[in-house]
Amino acid sequence: MSADGAGLGPAFDAVMARVAVTAEAVGPRFPLYAEPADGRWATTGRGSWTGGFWAGLLWLRARYTGDAADRRAAAACTARLAPWVGADTATRGLVLWYGTAPAGDDAEAAELQGLGARAMLSAYDRELGLVPWGDALGGPRLLARVDGVPGTVPLLAGAGAGAGAGAGAGGQGAAAAHLSRHLDLCLGANPGGLIPALTFDAVAGWQPCPDPPPGWSRGRAWLLLAVADALLRPDLALPGPAARLGEAAERLVTQLGFAGHEFPGGGLVPAADAGRPDGPLDTSAAAITAVALLKLARVPGPRAAGYAYRAEAILRRLTEDHVTGPGSGRPTGMLLDGCYDAGKGLAVRHELVWGDFFLALGLAAVHGIVDITRV
Repeated sequence: MSADGAGLGPAFDAVMARVAVTAEAVGPRFPLYAEPADGRWATTGRGSWTGGFWAGLLWLRARYTGDAADRRAAAACTARLAPWVGADTATRGLVLWYGTAPAGDDAEAAELQGLGARAMLSAYDRELGLVPWGDALGGPRLLARVDGVPGTVPLLAGAGAGAGAGAGAGGQGAAAAHLSRHLDLCLGANPGGLIPALTFDAVAGWQPCPDPPPGWSRGRAWLLLAVADALLRPDLALPGPAARLGEAAERLVTQLGFAGHEFPGGGLVPAADAGRPDGPLDTSAAAITAVALLKLARVPGPRAAGYAYRAEAILRRLTEDHVTGPGSGRPTGMLLDGCYDAGKGLAVRHELVWGDFFLALGLAAVHGIVDITRV
């Protein structure tokens, strides 16, 4: 833990206390986003694409407290993610990786992770060179989206040969191809920025989607997180120059708009849509970026120290300016100013469960509670 990270302990305590309060409030349901005024959660029964983040938060709490009851609660929540193994969606990477990886040596979580990895590998489309977005959440199936990459890369890398993948496309090969294809489509095809989502047409090929917009705050954060995970997995052997991933990481960090160590406008938290700089912020994107930078800091190289500095600067800004404290009139430990969907006006200044998760994961890594290279 760095000297800067030493001051983040009280914030981590507050975030973990918030997890305990949330667990009491939601019971067997999954929290999605909470009202900024009073902390009341909107919940889902099956977890949607965010269910793994709630299970992951419960595992982080169990590791923080060491309490057997907290561990049982985390295990029970993870077990409720099992139906997502058979769901046709690339967001299984988010659900089944982040819902199991923080569990450490828990055997049942490891079993679920293995089932999810094999199912994901079976969904890999060799002709497209990726796992399609899928139709479990509605909309067209043949999409390539940046939020279908994080979690999917390490999940696929742990899979075996897989009957549906075809010869020569085992888990590691599928993981490398999935990431490489998204880098080509979302980053390589747009030198000036990022295309968060594309749809496949049999005649026209891959075409950009209007939603999410190019300035979507989480677009670059999600892809940077996937690249960071791949850099920590040298066994993936991506095609092309060996330095490609490092170059992609630096390009994404540059595109995130850091001026020195900050986003445009002098802040460490980006606008939810870069095309609307006066619109709402998105602390969840900042938290994802901080975790990605902490991972990049574990990759040997001349930029490692700079990545670590940026990560802790973001975490400090989040905890000092956006996490509720005692006397605020609201529950303590809420990460506010997260934006679910700026275009639809949905939960634009709220506490978001994935924002909570990545903030907690970053703080846990800074304090040595988790090995960030394995989550």
